[in-house]
Amino acid sequence: MAAENISGPIPLVVGVLPDQHVEVLQTARTLAERLGVPLVCAYVDEASYLVEWDPSRETHRMSLHPEKEDADVEAVRGDLGRVIGEAMDGGTADWTLRLLAGDPARALGRLAADINASMIIVGTPEPGLGHRISEALNGSVAAWLSHHQRRPVLIVPQKKRPEAAHRN
Repeated sequence: MAAENISGPIPLVVGVLPDQHVEVLQTARTLAERLGVPLVCAYVDEASYLVEWDPSRETHRMSLHPEKEDADVEAVRGDLGRVIGEAMDGGTADWTLRLLAGDPARALGRLAADINASMIIVGTPEPGLGHRISEALNGSVAAWLSHHQRRPVLIVPQKKRPEAAHRN
């Protein structure tokens, strides 16, 4: 697969989610600023999958949920754009948001390969039973990337909240 023609500094890819812990974006922003590189924020819609993958043509997607409309996708884009914008506010890092389809780990890996990213940044799984069940069924994005990528993968842990620290 040929890499996109990227001129200038080699970007970092950061996986983003709507309710993700803020440390992921803060870490990605700090690293991008220190390295003087752009940040490509990527959200993967797991409810969609790739019909075909051909980098020389537009990627098509078919929804596993036919009732899901483009308005829903635009709402996610707008919400994520606001969250990322707030995290980047006052900083110097250039950033873009890409919406991807399919398995999150593989989609992030494909994007990183396509743009020749120097690193992929992801967060640790969120706490809670629902996330543990999802991880058990689908696997951890961070674990898959760390075992199947040639490029470095930075896994950003969530800081323990003060009330959670007292319970442990």
